[in-house]
Amino acid sequence: MLKIKKNDKVKILHGKDSGKTGKVLRYEPAKEFLYVEGVNVVKVHTRSKKQGQSGGIISKEGPIHVSNVAVVCPGCSKPVRVGFEVKDSGEKFRVCKKCGGQL
Repeated sequence: MLKIKKNDKVKILHGKDSGKTGKVLRYEPAKEFLYVEGVNVVKVHTRSKKQGQSGGIISKEGPIHVSNVAVVCPGCSKPVRVGFEVKDSGEKFRVCKKCGGQL
């Protein structure tokens, strides 16, 4: 089970956007990269794909390594470490290491 998932709220710990928070748009576990909404925005130059469609410069989110972010707990609203617990039924879920609440 992954510690960070899509739609989680995360805080950036290192880099040019440190201190910002945002929602995870996409996660690539093979490369350990996240794409966070409004963070690490880069300009991409695109060509026109079809006749009549114009090319140009597009701003989009760039990748951030997983080690540079922390999940924000909805209960205590602080960046926290993530742990795991297993219920009696065998269901595994993520928990906040500070307050013990379920993420």
